[in-house]
Amino acid sequence: MPSSVVASFNYDPGTSTLRVIYTSGAVYDYEQVPEEIYTAMKAAFSKGTFLNTQVKGHYGFKKIN
Repeated sequence: MPSSVVASFNYDPGTSTLRVIYTSGAVYDYEQVPEEIYTAMKAAFSKGTFLNTQVKGHYGFKKIN
């Protein structure tokens, strides 16, 4: 299902980094995210809800742009 918040996201297993590109154009890297979280996000019906409840506030992040 397309998200009104998340444009796309990908995961780097080498660094355990989840990169989220928001529909606003903002890009954030969430750090030390287990691969299971990425897999669960791919399967989630609502990417935005999953991000808000399972990622934000649970993992460190840095804004890329």
